[in-house]
Amino acid sequence: MSAPAFGLTYDYRCPFARNAHEHVLAALAAGAPWEVEFLPFSLSQAHVREGGTAVWEDPTKAADLLAVECSLVVRDEFPDLFPAVHLGLFAARHDKGRDLRDPEVIGDVLTGAGVDADRVRGVVDGGGPRKQFRAAHDAAVADQRVFGVPTFVLGNEAVFVRIMTRPGGDGGLARRTVERILDLVADHGELNEFKHTSISN
Repeated sequence: MSAPAFGLTYDYRCPFARNAHEHVLAALAAGAPWEVEFLPFSLSQAHVREGGTAVWEDPTKAADLLAVECSLVVRDEFPDLFPAVHLGLFAARHDKGRDLRDPEVIGDVLTGAGVDADRVRGVVDGGGPRKQFRAAHDAAVADQRVFGVPTFVLGNEAVFVRIMTRPGGDGGLARRTVERILDLVADHGELNEFKHTSISN
């Protein structure tokens, strides 16, 4: 396979997003030649009823957006530290059962990855990351009809994928897993839905 550029949506609330992003990051760490754009997507906004208040404008939903907003600051200002923060936020939510609506939990992840948590929070409080988050979410919905995470975006194709396994640090396994998905997205548009009727043990 050539070295594709693709996007991958995320919201830290989703365990399947955790699985997909672990595979992508493990493969990249092992040398996979991909250009990956990590695309924020709000599951809270995706569940707002038509005519309801958008989460970006709802003060009661601000905490739901905080972890992703902080991740955007790290992605753009501290890109070398983004993988550790990204994995750390997923782990805090899904492995440790911590509440990512709590600024202290997010701060622990940032600090543990070597990021200045106060600086990140200062940028978030300035409002720029929320505007960026909203623009990315709205573009995904308008341009690709994205409805959830994780969605792989390759060229004009966007495919929602649930990976049931985690790579466990195996970069080769992770690369093979992601490349199978990219092959299906790029070359098998006729396959619209493929879903096992039961979960294999």
